Amino acid sequence: MKKDIPALADRFKDDAADMLVPEGLPRSAHFLFNRELSQLEFFHRVLEEALDSTQPLLERLKFLCIFSSNVDEFFMIRVSGLKERSAHEEIEASPDGLTAAEQLSTIRERLSAMFDEQMRCLREEVLPQLAGRGVEVVSYASLTADEREAMDAYFMKNVFPVLTPQAVDPAHPFPYISNLSLNLGLMVQPVPEHGITQSLTGKVEPRFARVKVPPLVPRLVPIVEGEARFIRLEELIAGNIGTLFPRMRVGESYPFRVTRDGDVDLVEDEASDLLQTIEQSLRKRRFGTPVRLEVASNMPVEMVQYLRDSLGSLGEEDVYVTAEPLDVPGLMALYSLPRPDLKDRSLRTTIPAALKERNSFFDAIRRQDILLHHPYTSYTAVTDFIDAAAHDPDVLAIKICLYRTGKNSPIPQSLIEACTAGKQVTTIVELKARFDEENNIEWAKRLEEAGVHVVYGVLGLKTHCKVALVVRREAEGLRSYVHVATGNYNPTTANVYTDLGMLTADEEIGADAAELFNFLTGYSRQKEYRKLLVAPVNLRQRMLELIRRETEHARAGRPARITAKINRLADLEVVHALYEASAAGVPIDLIVRGLCILRPGVTGLSETITVRSIVGRFLEHSRAFYFANGGEEDVYIGSADWLPRNLNRRVEVVAPVEDPDLKRYLKDVVLAAYLRDNVKARLLRPDGSYERVPLAPGEELFDSQLYFEDSISLDF
Repeated sequence: MKKDIPALADRFKDDAADMLVPEGLPRSAHFLFNRELSQLEFFHRVLEEALDSTQPLLERLKFLCIFSSNVDEFFMIRVSGLKERSAHEEIEASPDGLTAAEQLSTIRERLSAMFDEQMRCLREEVLPQLAGRGVEVVSYASLTADEREAMDAYFMKNVFPVLTPQAVDPAHPFPYISNLSLNLGLMVQPVPEHGITQSLTGKVEPRFARVKVPPLVPRLVPIVEGEARFIRLEELIAGNIGTLFPRMRVGESYPFRVTRDGDVDLVEDEASDLLQTIEQSLRKRRFGTPVRLEVASNMPVEMVQYLRDSLGSLGEEDVYVTAEPLDVPGLMALYSLPRPDLKDRSLRTTIPAALKERNSFFDAIRRQDILLHHPYTSYTAVTDFIDAAAHDPDVLAIKICLYRTGKNSPIPQSLIEACTAGKQVTTIVELKARFDEENNIEWAKRLEEAGVHVVYGVLGLKTHCKVALVVRREAEGLRSYVHVATGNYNPTTANVYTDLGMLTADEEIGADAAELFNFLTGYSRQKEYRKLLVAPVNLRQRMLELIRRETEHARAGRPARITAKINRLADLEVVHALYEASAAGVPIDLIVRGLCILRPGVTGLSETITVRSIVGRFLEHSRAFYFANGGEEDVYIGSADWLPRNLNRRVEVVAPVEDPDLKRYLKDVVLAAYLRDNVKARLLRPDGSYERVPLAPGEELFDSQLYFEDSISLDF
């Protein structure tokens, strides 16, 4: 049954907000890019990293896997939504004027071309070149007799017991196909001479059967222990498929994969227990509507049609035919091989001098604000800060927001130890962090069992801010120490994401942080903050004011400039304000990693705006904002992108950086390096495509990420 319009409106709040075109900005592709197609451009920039022959081979493989994972999530969330909206003509077109059906058609066209590029790169370049360097993924048919015997024995011992072949007949309905699982489809037929049941016509009828490739068995099976030569698990199963169907005539098996709607409807205001409601919603996600069917290129058209009919809700346009392997992310296991010659060099990290010189974290922070620039700054600066607070006898309370913590983070354990030591410990655990819900539920339960005060955030909002507050008893009275950041409290992702953080003992920021946690844990309805910009309270208003202030400075002939580094830009009110600033002559440099609906370089609209994207070894996740302000420069860092959801429906925190040395570092080193990058940077063109930054005659190559790794210095 299709969802009705009100239900769709609830689900696509982001889209509804995106469609509110500000007065004076027409609904037209001339002024705006489509957000979904802009996202595809980002996926292509990721794919380009894999296509780059100068990259180490395992890094190229990594980007091929990341591309596939990105596309999987895109189908689960964005494409599934467009499919539902396309069934309702009453729903308005996107701000650029495209209907949902038009977007779906263009998405398929662009992705099909990208899939062809991906598989050509994998099959004709990366895998053959890896084989030339001693890392092979071979077919079952290519095995020698001895190797096949060993692999068959491995199959019978380690794989056969966990397989569940499922045939379809009147007594066995078509099986449930789980989201993103890899499956083998085949036809099996009873052999008449064994007296197996026949049909009413007296003929032996072939039946469809499905075998799920078990996700808990290693996807790549080593052929000889200790050697980097592997066979894919699905190939091994296919080679032994007959053992699953004794006394049956078994046809050739063909891999296929189903992507399901991964967004779940959550009616928070009707939930008496949010944790229980989230757990129930995760069960619903497992049975989401199919939105994509991937099949091997040699699968018979009759079997493809049978799968479509059995799954339901899939049209011909939802079937993607591709060469094997279907599940590219499964090859990521090769990246764990100890082959440094096939990877980027190991990352070298540092600790800010201010933390090295002081025996106490608190002495160092009290003396000066400390900037952290991950992954170049070791994340131990954060985990050790939390651990120091947990074991310092003068610390009375710790409060922290946990959005995506990771399974093996030491931070929750430090919080548990602090609670055991008698400190007041409060954690805001965001249960609605998409695809991290199960992990967060587990941590929430463990923290609660240890006595930590666990809160699940604010009704109707996601708590996305990255803030920790430590209250310490000192000679002068209670003092607050705050860590505010752009990235999650996740030491694992901190090694591969670029993020910024600041440790400060600023009294006003400390007071703001205390009131923020009161807002998150109680019924406080704080409307004003001293220094922090907090969504959904004042962040949108203040960001617009800062942009418009630059506009007025430019009109008055005073110094004016905006530089912003964010992950995504799709808020129409912000876009409109930037267009107005550009019309006033404000130079605007935007560093936007992913989707961007703003169209730069358009005469009379955005002539002074440049947009660039950095895609490299590390995922650019940091967010920083610079405003010239007539010469009285302002710099901010924080958790929010310029998206409707960040400004309207999430709790976000953006903090001012006031220390002159830190402001200089962010403006003249960090942001300046990204604007100088001519290796990993791409410039957004007025037509929506991206091009690599052109080199001026005699200009040297400059990779911002390598620059930070080689020359980072926080010795203020």
